[in-house]
Amino acid sequence: MKDGVNGVALAVFIFFFVAVTVIGFMAARWRKAENEASLDEWGLGGRSFGTWVTWFLLGGDLYTAYTFVAVPAAIYAAGAAGFFAVPYTILVYPLIFTFLPRLWSVSHKHGYVTTSDFVRGRFGSKGLSLAVAVTGILATMPYIALQLVGIQAVLDVMGVGGGETTHWFIKDLPLLIAFAVLAAYTYSSGLRAPALIAFVKDGLIYLVIAVAIIYIPIKLGGFDDIFAKAGEAFSAKNEAAGKPVSGLVPGEMGQWGYATLALGSALALFMYPHSITATLSSRSREVIRRNTTILPLYSLMLGLLALLGFMAIAAGVKVDNGQLAIPQLFENMFPAWFAGVAFAAIGIGALVPAAIMSIAAANLFTRNIYKDFIKPDATPAQETKVSKLVSLFVKVGALAFVLTMDKTVAINFQLLGGIWILQTMPALVGGLFTRWFHRWALIAGWAVGMLYGTVAAYGVASPTQKHFGGSSKEIPGIGEIGYIGLTAFVLNVVVVVVLTFVLNALKAPAGIDETSPSDYTADVGDPGVQEKLPPATVGAPGGH
Repeated sequence: MKDGVNGVALAVFIFFFVAVTVIGFMAARWRKAENEASLDEWGLGGRSFGTWVTWFLLGGDLYTAYTFVAVPAAIYAAGAAGFFAVPYTILVYPLIFTFLPRLWSVSHKHGYVTTSDFVRGRFGSKGLSLAVAVTGILATMPYIALQLVGIQAVLDVMGVGGGETTHWFIKDLPLLIAFAVLAAYTYSSGLRAPALIAFVKDGLIYLVIAVAIIYIPIKLGGFDDIFAKAGEAFSAKNEAAGKPVSGLVPGEMGQWGYATLALGSALALFMYPHSITATLSSRSREVIRRNTTILPLYSLMLGLLALLGFMAIAAGVKVDNGQLAIPQLFENMFPAWFAGVAFAAIGIGALVPAAIMSIAAANLFTRNIYKDFIKPDATPAQETKVSKLVSLFVKVGALAFVLTMDKTVAINFQLLGGIWILQTMPALVGGLFTRWFHRWALIAGWAVGMLYGTVAAYGVASPTQKHFGGSSKEIPGIGEIGYIGLTAFVLNVVVVVVLTFVLNALKAPAGIDETSPSDYTADVGDPGVQEKLPPATVGAPGGH
């Protein structure tokens, strides 16, 4: 790592950061509604986004600083096992094509803002709704923290904040400033801010990857040399460990873990509150269907991005914290000015999803905890005010998480969130297709999955920590190492099915379903589904 501050890169980074800050505050005036005091407007952008706005918003939401930093960092540290993120993003799109349009339809028909709103309406259970809401908030917190880790990695490589002996406040001051700006424009503009900034973020990321995938291999002698050097590095590492830990292809012992992690992550991705928030912000059912067909373009980008991990090895990048590998690669290989562009792409790639995640978590608290259990007669204006305040508290919690945790294991905390959020799938996706599952069985299955997943993850050790050191463990009854979240999900489903048979046989009260079959295929223009069209805005990005 170079000594001192990289002044040129820092200046370029600050330029882009200031630009997106201005955009974030100006977004409050974009597609401005007559009545802004509602969660539909602040938390869902007026449910008015068209195909391209939704595409950029979902892309900015799903392909984050985690993508830019942690995926190639995992490949840098563990080889091809880190590529699990590529197949899981391919698997996820056919999956969501089957259920997201149904969720959009029923949510627009009944005014649902969160997944918990739907679960409560479908199963007539505030308890099940509360379980889904709490899980969503818990799973989102480490995900937001991971975005802040991405910003911190960039700042560290640029030399901002001082060394290890620097006072913690001075060292973390740049991150605190970035956090404060993020909190301010999210509070002011709601979902419109990340929707607009996503255009800048995705444009920068595509530019950086296009340049990196051509420029860096030329400097390193081509992909043949890159793969050869990476293979040699992993061979030496494996010999030192005394066993084939990883490499350019997953070892035989890691194949179950690779496959189950990819499948489990695919099932979990659109259970996250921020994914649903971006989905419900679209203006029609057809927008969702079109997006499931064009979002795989991001998977192509992700595959190219993952190769940067091998490039970092071939370039001789040496870092103690794997999260710094790609920022350090950029600083070593690019001219200072373009390194600044790359760092800005990572930084903005953290701001967009962090904003959406905090909004989604705040909406869950407001609608499914505050309104359901604290103030049932809350007005739309009161809901919006509470959601704005909670979005600030969520960011503070994520910031505290970042400042106190070991940065090298940030990805494991996010993977723990994936274990948790996957346990909401039976209630959400199952409820979109059938009312057969009993609400009490769903609660019991959720509890079993959460308990098993958390305890199993707690028992996983790594060289750097005694607990929560990973997300894979031996699968009971099979003996192979697999993703804990998928095992917990299977246990969850088994409990739900068995108890549903029992409870239905006992004629236990099933709760009132406020939806009807036609709600799940309703679209804009149908009776009871109001079309949300934004006012014409000159110069604003198109949503058609």
